Amino acid sequence: MANRREAQKAMTRAVLRDAGLALFRERGYAATTVDDIASAAGTTRVTFYAYFSSKAELARTLVSESLNAVLERRHSTIHGPTAPKLVEAVADGSPAAIEAWLRHTADLWHAVRPIIRIGRDAAAVEPELRNLVARWMEEAISDIEDGLHRAGRFKPHQRHFRGVLAMAELDYVGQNWEDADWKLDREQMLTELTASWSRLLSPD
Repeated sequence: MANRREAQKAMTRAVLRDAGLALFRERGYAATTVDDIASAAGTTRVTFYAYFSSKAELARTLVSESLNAVLERRHSTIHGPTAPKLVEAVADGSPAAIEAWLRHTADLWHAVRPIIRIGRDAAAVEPELRNLVARWMEEAISDIEDGLHRAGRFKPHQRHFRGVLAMAELDYVGQNWEDADWKLDREQMLTELTASWSRLLSPD
């Protein structure tokens, strides 16, 4: 019985989270209310507040939990969630390993992009969420730093900043790829992105 209750609670939380994601994408974060989310989830605002203390907490959950789940990030005792495959690709340093990771990540952009945009939209109107996405990005940057450290590549003071540059490129391309007219197709984009990451992360 206890297991069934826990499963039902987890399901209700997931339904509320997914309803919030859908409405934030459709209407925007600021225009969506708690009542809207509860109604879309087929429940009440009382139930909503039993699972989330505020709309801002729901947005935080989308970035900290849903985004990490999509990108297969796991808990780390070193710097928060980590993506072992990213660390491994950077440590390997070969264009083939880097391209494989970038290609896999590009396949997930359709799910990643709206969550990142929601996080940034929420941070613009919720002081408590300021730098929410930036803090998440720092965890990914730290993965690159870890990979470079594991490989003994570059000087210690260079590793983090090279991660900053690499993730800034990836974030910009990922967020704008669908709408931009950059005069290249997907394969050409991945080739160029791989070449840029390889120059940044592997001196050979």
